[in-house]
Amino acid sequence: MATLLVTGGTGTLGRAVVGRLLDDGHDVRSLSRRLPAGPPAPGLHPYAVDLRDGTGLEEAVAGVDTVVHCASTPSGGDEEAAGHLLDAARVAGVKHLVYISIVGVGGIPLGYYRTKRAVERMVEHSGIDWTILRTTQFHDLLLRVVKTGARSPLLPYPTGLRFQPIEVREVAARMAELALGAPAGRVPDMGGPQVLDVRDLIRLTLRYGGRRRLTVPLWLPGRTMAGFRAGEHLAPGHAVGERTYEEFLKERAG
Repeated sequence: MATLLVTGGTGTLGRAVVGRLLDDGHDVRSLSRRLPAGPPAPGLHPYAVDLRDGTGLEEAVAGVDTVVHCASTPSGGDEEAAGHLLDAARVAGVKHLVYISIVGVGGIPLGYYRTKRAVERMVEHSGIDWTILRTTQFHDLLLRVVKTGARSPLLPYPTGLRFQPIEVREVAARMAELALGAPAGRVPDMGGPQVLDVRDLIRLTLRYGGRRRLTVPLWLPGRTMAGFRAGEHLAPGHAVGERTYEEFLKERAG
């Protein structure tokens, strides 16, 4: 059995990847900033490491065959964290690094997207064999965005936008599959089963959340919004996801 390290192992995606690998009987190391409460599951070895300074990273990576890099934060520091991880992985002789990215990072000039593309380049030029998967937005992310906006009686939204939400557990299954396979470079994008207009996405979220809000359409200028309106964050030709956003909401509500 391979020894795998999952960064961001307590996050939305990382936790699902860890669970999938454990279910398959693999030896898994989960790296996060803090150790989770309670005893670890059988086969799981948690490590508390802040990738932004890298303290304790050498021990966590030693003897690892494959690193699945899920740790990320929109607040900044991803490039520095990736630098520490790649340095440690090279020293440890890691054979394969799998990185999760986002559809649209090559064309939408959003700061977080630019950072994700920069980390892609770091991985590509790291000297470690690699695999990169880009996906559309997770169901969980879009739910959080709408819920945040719905705190006010007025819910403004940008017009002309569409989204292709995907189930995080399906992405985790794909990431686990890639981690257990040979390095494959940039693999085909992974998108959810439906492309939804932002108005429909908001309507569904409010309905299953039992909320009523007055929605206010806004036209937002700029290159970033133009990229979203053009659909550069969508992958309609790779709509391989199965679980719809409405099915996700039904499960959460029920």
